[in-house]
Amino acid sequence: MNRSANSLPFDVQPVADAGTGWVHKGDAIARVDGRAKVTGEARYAAEHVTPDMVFGVVVSSTIAKGRITALHMKEALAVPGVVDVLSHLNRPRTRKLDIFYKDMTAPAGSPFKPFLSDGILYSGQPVALVLAETFEAARHAASLVRVDYAVQAHETDLMEHLHRAHKPSRLKAGFSPPPKEKGDAEAAYAAAPFKVDGLFHSGVEHHNPMEMHASTVLRGEDGHLTIYDKSQSSQNSRWMVSRVFCLSKTEVTVKNPFVGGAFGSGLRPQYNLIIAVMAALQLERSVRVVLTRQQMFTFGYRPETWQRVRLAAAADGALQSVMHEAIAETSRLEDYVEVVVNWSGQLYACDNVKLNYQLVALDQYSPIDMRAPGAAHGVHALEVAMDELAYALGMDPLALRLRNYAEKDPANGLPYSTKELRACYEQAAARFGWAHRPLAPRSMKEGTELIGWGMATGQWDALQMFARARAVLHADGRLIVSSAASDIGTGTYTVMAQIAAAAMGLPMESVVFQLGDSTLPVAPIEGGSSHVATVGSAVEGVCEKLQKKLFKLAKKLPNSPFAKARFEDVRFRHGRMVDVAVTRSSADASMSLTDILAASGEERIDEKYLMLPHVLKQRKFTRATHSAVFCEVRVDEAFGTVRVTRMVSAIAAGQIMNAQLARSQVLGGMVWGISQALHEETQCDHRLGRFMNHSFAQYHVATNADIHELDVIFVEEDDRIVSRLGAKGVGEIGMVGVAAAVSNAIFHATGRRVRATPMTPDKVMAPD
Repeated sequence: MNRSANSLPFDVQPVADAGTGWVHKGDAIARVDGRAKVTGEARYAAEHVTPDMVFGVVVSSTIAKGRITALHMKEALAVPGVVDVLSHLNRPRTRKLDIFYKDMTAPAGSPFKPFLSDGILYSGQPVALVLAETFEAARHAASLVRVDYAVQAHETDLMEHLHRAHKPSRLKAGFSPPPKEKGDAEAAYAAAPFKVDGLFHSGVEHHNPMEMHASTVLRGEDGHLTIYDKSQSSQNSRWMVSRVFCLSKTEVTVKNPFVGGAFGSGLRPQYNLIIAVMAALQLERSVRVVLTRQQMFTFGYRPETWQRVRLAAAADGALQSVMHEAIAETSRLEDYVEVVVNWSGQLYACDNVKLNYQLVALDQYSPIDMRAPGAAHGVHALEVAMDELAYALGMDPLALRLRNYAEKDPANGLPYSTKELRACYEQAAARFGWAHRPLAPRSMKEGTELIGWGMATGQWDALQMFARARAVLHADGRLIVSSAASDIGTGTYTVMAQIAAAAMGLPMESVVFQLGDSTLPVAPIEGGSSHVATVGSAVEGVCEKLQKKLFKLAKKLPNSPFAKARFEDVRFRHGRMVDVAVTRSSADASMSLTDILAASGEERIDEKYLMLPHVLKQRKFTRATHSAVFCEVRVDEAFGTVRVTRMVSAIAAGQIMNAQLARSQVLGGMVWGISQALHEETQCDHRLGRFMNHSFAQYHVATNADIHELDVIFVEEDDRIVSRLGAKGVGEIGMVGVAAAVSNAIFHATGRRVRATPMTPDKVMAPD
């Protein structure tokens, strides 16, 4: 089996309608992988089938806590085509220590280890894997497996166990615990003339990407495992497999060239990966394991969260006190943490701030990151409270935010690398028509619907990790750039090729970006809206090294037009290297890249680049993206129904690398924010400790009928502290603040304050 890093299962080539020709950073270019996806040429994790493949179907527990006393598998094994039933009774040898199951984003604690023992830790836990020659046989046989349990009492209700809240461990990448209290928030609150005190509740939300989680393990004749996994990092998945099964990285390759949506669900390798590898090693055959839609509700989710926000202000609106506390759920195994309350100490200027964040351990699977983790809940509560405070003061909600605008980070006094939030407010308000908004609730009505206008602020960290990239320029002008990045639907293939094409002055059709293979140069997990600032900077860096190599080759040529040129005067345009400082004719001061290679006798030139963040420089600044969201809703009080009919979001996210893809990212965040605001919640029957609405029929998400006029504005911003590209991330920021803007618009329409999400008709109709 060919495992070369340059022989991916599918090299994404630009197509004619994806914007071929000469490009620049920022151009609106369609996805180069678009045609492959809509024609079925792109193959996802479960779409790599071999003739000798065995298909696995998971059997899930029906209790929330206890112990397996017996597994009845006789009927399942009797089904024609069934090969084996894998469980804790007959699994292959694996390492058992926690350290080997910890992936790169694991929180503190003990990761879940499938088939480790007879213990049941949560409802839906995998207890067996039925393996058969066909998927149909495996599915039928799985329905015949019976499990006897010794049931133990479980606890799954966060609100019943708030008294058990504990201070979490801080050992999770990207987590910052709340800072120490600033000033005396309690005293300032008591003394202030205007104050609000609100309780907030956000229900569980589950990931529901189009592609279910799947792992396909292809076993080569030499025993090498090539694994196609639904993951946000091929290298993270490979790292875990190697450690759990004591396999070297030369024995395992993980690929994820196409991912059908993830946005957090693929940050950590899920149990389907481990049990698929178990089966492949046990049977010495290729194995595919695909979770059902119902089983997508048996692992990570956005945790249920309780919050209390207290704000106090002087008569002129100046904040005197900010107090924000949150309690969220986690599992018995791990302290899954999010940055929920810290935003309240950063968004607005205030001298007295008190923040607290705690967890309650329940008999559930560990939660997992979901688009804008922490901020989706924490900023929501703060922004609804700010709206409530504005009404208490008799101020316009936007005016209150501008009154408390922070020019420096209030939490640490650091300047922002860039902050164009004020421009976001101005441009979004103007586009929306905010100046025409009446202050009083219930002021606008059309037919049977009350109309309300609301707004909110958003903030997210502007992250940059480290990454490597490789670039190979061939004699025919083809440029191959590679890094083990991922594309979860965000457009990584396209934007990286675009950055490379712009840097080298090549047409898009001459550039291919390879990703999704653990053997490629190291790249971080695609998460936190960091991929463009990180991998994109590595791509530009390696292209700069190619430029310098070409320049050196050109200078050595006989009668070279670059003999006396300086590199800083050289530009790469239209497939040529040009000395812009030369006043002679352009023909004498330029050469095509292909001519340089040909004249130098080079078939190809190859460069590698390690991109490391300038930590010493970056630590002197707070680095963040910002947004301002303005929303119109129409509420039918008789039915409690809410329609979001208009929304404008202005984003400050540095230089935009691809206007079309960035807009798509923000639109997706706005849709998800509306879905969070009005629809999404997983209901748990706490008598059973089990999530009940585990299907698209019952787990409601926003659909086409729920989405109306959405408008995106990118304000001018260029941040060379965050990245050499001047870019920040545009993923998470598109969602932050959206649900709060909807909530505030509902209040403006109805005069009722809804502090719990989703804001379903029963809550909208209920009295305050």
